Amino acid sequence: MKSFSQNIWIPLLLLSNCLGLAQEINSKGDAYFFQYDYRQAIIEYEAEQLGQALSAQQQLNLADSYFKTNAFDKASDLYQKLSENDSVMSGHHFNKMLQSLSRTDQKSKVDGLLRSKTGYLSKELMENAEFNRALVQSEAASDGLEYQIFNVNTNSPQADFSPSFYGNYILFSSARTQDKKRRYQPTGEGYLNIFSSAIRPDGQLGNSVVFDEIPATSYHKATPYYAAELQSIFFVTSNTENGKLVFDDNGKNALSIAKQKIGGDSQLLFRDLSTSFYYPFYDESTERLYFAANFDEGYGGTDLYYVSTNNGQIMSAPVNLGPRVNSPGNEISPFVFENSLYFASDVFYGLGGMDIYKCNIESRETFSIPINLGSGINSTDDDFGLIMRNEGEGLLGYLASNRPGGKGNDDVYGFKVDEKPGLKTLILRGQITKSNLSSESVQEAQITLKDNDGNVLSETFSDEEGLYRIEIPWQESVTVEVSKNRFSRYSETFAEEDLEPFATQDLNMGIAAYDDLIEEREGQKVIQLEDFFFDRGRTGLTAEIITELDKVVQFVKDFPAAQLRVETYTDSRGGSSTNFRLTQKRSDNIKDYLISQGVPDSNILYSIGYGEEKILNNCTNGVYCLEVLHRKNQRSLVVVLNDNVLFD
Repeated sequence: MKSFSQNIWIPLLLLSNCLGLAQEINSKGDAYFFQYDYRQAIIEYEAEQLGQALSAQQQLNLADSYFKTNAFDKASDLYQKLSENDSVMSGHHFNKMLQSLSRTDQKSKVDGLLRSKTGYLSKELMENAEFNRALVQSEAASDGLEYQIFNVNTNSPQADFSPSFYGNYILFSSARTQDKKRRYQPTGEGYLNIFSSAIRPDGQLGNSVVFDEIPATSYHKATPYYAAELQSIFFVTSNTENGKLVFDDNGKNALSIAKQKIGGDSQLLFRDLSTSFYYPFYDESTERLYFAANFDEGYGGTDLYYVSTNNGQIMSAPVNLGPRVNSPGNEISPFVFENSLYFASDVFYGLGGMDIYKCNIESRETFSIPINLGSGINSTDDDFGLIMRNEGEGLLGYLASNRPGGKGNDDVYGFKVDEKPGLKTLILRGQITKSNLSSESVQEAQITLKDNDGNVLSETFSDEEGLYRIEIPWQESVTVEVSKNRFSRYSETFAEEDLEPFATQDLNMGIAAYDDLIEEREGQKVIQLEDFFFDRGRTGLTAEIITELDKVVQFVKDFPAAQLRVETYTDSRGGSSTNFRLTQKRSDNIKDYLISQGVPDSNILYSIGYGEEKILNNCTNGVYCLEVLHRKNQRSLVVVLNDNVLFD
C-alpha cells in the first residue's frame, strides 16, 4: 500500500502542475518529485549527483523521496547531514528526521538530537514525547479495552477515508473513479468525492452512493462533517471560479472549507489561494469549528485550529490549539467526544506514520498531554479520521487506515468497544504559594509524584507565577511532595476517590519560606513572633501567648529537623532568685505547651529561665524606668540552635 502522503495528503494539497512548493524545476529529479513520483525522482537525483552536486533544496527533496518510499536508513542519513544547515531544515523536516531514526531503531540518536535542540523545541513537545515513549515501553500503555475492528464492505481499491455520521448513515471521502476521463494527475485516481452508506445493525455499511445533498463539482469534495444542530454539512473543496480551478501566484491550488445547508444554500467559509484547509469538525457544545490548516506561522506541517461561530457563522480569527496539541509534524482530523479531543498526528514518537491521539479538554484554552491510543486502534501504518458515538451498551466508531489487509489504498474500518478509548491519566495542576503568605507565589519549587512504594512517577517545577502542571497514567493512590531549598516540605497521600475531583479543580499547595519565619535577635536566630508578656508575677499562658506559641508549633511541623531552645527573661524588679524561678517556670510552661500540641520533646533541647541576667537597657536594679522600658527586658525567645546546618 502507498503511504499516507501519497494517498490522502497529496490529493488534498491540490498543487497545480505539481508546482505548489514554488520551487524552480531545474532537473528531471525535480520534475518527478513535484509529480509525486518519488521512486523515479530518487533514480534521477542519484544519477544527477554523479555529475554535479545537488543543491541543498534538491538534497532535501531527495531525503523526502527516501522518506516517502520507506527508505528510512537513507532518509535519516541525509536529513542528519542537512540538519547542519538550518536554512533548509524546517521543524517539519526535523520531525521527519526523527521519524526516520525511530523507524530504523536508532532511538538513542533521537534522544541525543532532542537534547541538542532543547532550547529550540517547546517544553510541551518534550513532555509529550517523554510521556508517550514511556507509555510504549510500559504495561500502562494499554487501556485494557478489547476492540472489534472490521474492514467495511463499502471500501474500493481506491482511497476511502474521513468517515462522518449522518444520522444512520456514514458519509466518507473516496477517490473511486466516477468519470474515467477525469483523473487527478498526481495520483492517477479520480477526484475526491463524498459518498454515503447506510449503517447496518452490526456496524457494517451498505452499498455506497454519491452524496447528492452537495452540488456536483468537477474537482475535489472531501472530508465531510454533518452538524445535526445546524442541519449542515461542512466539507473541503477545490478553489474554483466559473467552474475552473484557480491558483495563487506560485501556481498552487489550495482547499477551502464550505458549509452546505441540507436542502438549502452553500456558503464558502474559508478561502485562501495559498493556504489549504482540511478536516472541518463542528462541536455543537461550544459552537467551535475545528479544522486543520497549513498556515506559515504554525508549529509544523499542518496544525489544528478553531474559530468561534454563532449558529455556524464565523465570529473570530483562527486560534491555533498550541504546542500541547500541535507538533513539528502534521496534525489532522479533529473530533471532540465527551470532552476529549481526538486527532491524528505523524509526530516522531508514534507507532507508525499517522497515529490517533486523545487529549482531555481541561478548559476552553488548555489541553492535557495527547496520548497515543496504542495498538488497539493504531497500527504501524497510517491511522486517522476517528469518529465514534454511543451505541447500545458500548461505542461504535470508524476510522481510516492503510494497514495491511485492506481493499485499497486507504480503507474505512469500523470498530466496537465497551468504553471510550484512551488511557486514563491523572492530571494535577495549580499554584505553589507561601503557606504563611498565600498571596506570594513560589517559583522553581519541585513537585514530585510517588507511588505506594516511594518510587518517583514524575517530577516538574513551578513556573515564575508558581503555576505547575503534571500528568501521569492513572494511579489508585499517589503521594504528592513539594520542596525547595530553605522552604518547608509539603507531602500528602491521596487515595483514588480523593484524586477524582482534580479532573476539574486545582490542587494548590503552600510551603513555608524559612527566611520569612526567623529573625536575628541578640546575636542568635530566633523564630519570628510578636512580643508577648506574662501577667506580672505569673507563669500561666494567656490567650495572647498561646496565639504566638501556635506559630512555633507550625514552624516545627514545617521544619521538623529544627532544634530549639526556649529562653525567658524578666526585668530587674523583684529579687534575682525569684526572677530566676519565675522565668524558668515560664520557659518550662512554654515547652510543656509546645509538646502538648505535638512538638516532639526531642526538638526542644533546652528550656531556660535567665531571670534578670541579660538586661537590654539601663533599667538595672535601683534605676527608675518607665514601664515601657522595663517591658523591653520582659521577653521570651525560641532560638533555632542548628540554623547554620539546617539546610546542609
